[in-house]
Amino acid sequence: MKTTVFAFHPDLANGSRINASLAKAASEAGFEVRDVYSLYPDFKIDVAAEQAALEASDRIVLQFPIYWYQTPALLKQWFDAVLEYGWAYGSTGNALRGKEVILAASFGAALDDYQLEGRFHTTVEEVLKPIVTIQYHTGLQFLEPFITTGTLNLSDEALNEQAKEYLNVLSAE
Repeated sequence: MKTTVFAFHPDLANGSRINASLAKAASEAGFEVRDVYSLYPDFKIDVAAEQAALEASDRIVLQFPIYWYQTPALLKQWFDAVLEYGWAYGSTGNALRGKEVILAASFGAALDDYQLEGRFHTTVEEVLKPIVTIQYHTGLQFLEPFITTGTLNLSDEALNEQAKEYLNVLSAE
């Protein structure tokens, strides 16, 4: 099974601790990791290249931080540009049908904050729902998301454990 990680962090190389650690672990374990912001710093996405990368993958991992309860801007633009009508959805759009997707999302606040009774009065699942809903148009099969919460206070030891767990998830058959 070919697994490709599409990493959407605006500064994966220098401005990220959590996503950089996860991406590095995946890359060192032999998974293809596409630093999408590095590929398209001008936001001019090569749709054909991204579609080819998706077609070559059995399992698609979308790795990103949550900013203001939303995805980074390039991920939204990537969805809009790459998941074209007639290719990803519509009467002839079946290129992604049956492919697995894992959302690997990181949240700065603690999991307790993402409860209906918590500080934000919303859950992680609710924040991710707009992405998961694309399965009904594309035929993608969303697996259990890989969630990292409390990233603002995550110790190095906890981050190393999270990276190990990430590799277990990516390697699962």
